[in-house]
Amino acid sequence: MKVTVERAALLRSLGHVHRVVERRNTIPILSNVLLRSGPDGLELKATDLDIEVTESVPADIVDPGATTVPAHVIYDIVRKLPDGAQVSLETSGETGQMTIRSGRSRFSLGALPEGDFPDLAAGELGTSFAIGASDLKRLIEKTQFAISTEETRYYLNGIYLHTIEVDGALKMRAVATDGHRLARVEIDAPEGSRGMPGIIVPRKAVAEIQKLVEDGGETVEIDLSPAKIRFRFASGVTLISKLIDGTFPDYQRVIPSGNDKFLTVQRDQFARAVDRVSTISSERGRAVKLAVQEGRLALSVNNPDSGSATEELDVDYEASALDIGFNARYLLDITSQLEGDTALFKLADPGSPTLIQDREGASALYVLMPMRV
Repeated sequence: MKVTVERAALLRSLGHVHRVVERRNTIPILSNVLLRSGPDGLELKATDLDIEVTESVPADIVDPGATTVPAHVIYDIVRKLPDGAQVSLETSGETGQMTIRSGRSRFSLGALPEGDFPDLAAGELGTSFAIGASDLKRLIEKTQFAISTEETRYYLNGIYLHTIEVDGALKMRAVATDGHRLARVEIDAPEGSRGMPGIIVPRKAVAEIQKLVEDGGETVEIDLSPAKIRFRFASGVTLISKLIDGTFPDYQRVIPSGNDKFLTVQRDQFARAVDRVSTISSERGRAVKLAVQEGRLALSVNNPDSGSATEELDVDYEASALDIGFNARYLLDITSQLEGDTALFKLADPGSPTLIQDREGASALYVLMPMRV
């Protein structure tokens, strides 16, 4: 194989594909990126056996062929080459090495044969639809922070994506929870998504999709089955991921419907106050107490080791007085996702989950479990 490619285009594509390659691998071929000349130029592919990312870059192909080289090494080499450089990639069949030339720089990398590289063949993907990149970005960004990192409950290690009828209209919902907090956001369901299976997109794939959607064009084509999902971005990147094989819990049961104490706060003012008083809290506890009464909210933290902090805010609240505690970090995570100037808390009692929204009827809602304070 012998190809010449522009450094900027090669670096952009290597940046997309090399991220899925784990730094430590017991299987040597999984540390490599596949380089293969094709009709669209040079195709790059990387996989960790759960996710596969493919992209093509324009290239001048002198001699077609394919090989695999260490992904992080070639990425670092290309990254350090000067802007505007032309990069020549050449393999010699006898030595099993790739030579990279650019200007007066020359590198030789050990290569492994293309035939050893695994193929995460998508198989039959029965549901297909196109979704706006901004809609996909919204579904991910508003829920990603609530994905569980607890490996024992693996079915919570992703975002649950499904369609549901709401007041006669079909919606697409994304839900994530770690057992302490829950995030749910919905958009109008894309055409063709009716009847799709409910799927759980794993955390690592979610992180990659979020990066790719930034410069992936206006729409994203999605094909899915109960086991796999494929995202095709307008930029030319294709991502295939296995889905989590598990049943997402009935999240509707934990969304409270009878909370009748409504507290409205200025979002930024509230977030800054929580951040200030939580400076005193212990790293383990992170508990902040909200003492709410008509027109007034007192935030307080007591830490036997470092002291105490209090701050008062004027709020809109007309129900009976209530003291309730929350994890400060979780409160800040949720308020940072809200889009309006205000945050609406629907409270019940100190031991029951609280519902948090921008306003009544907002498309994104959050449920937060209280802490004992």
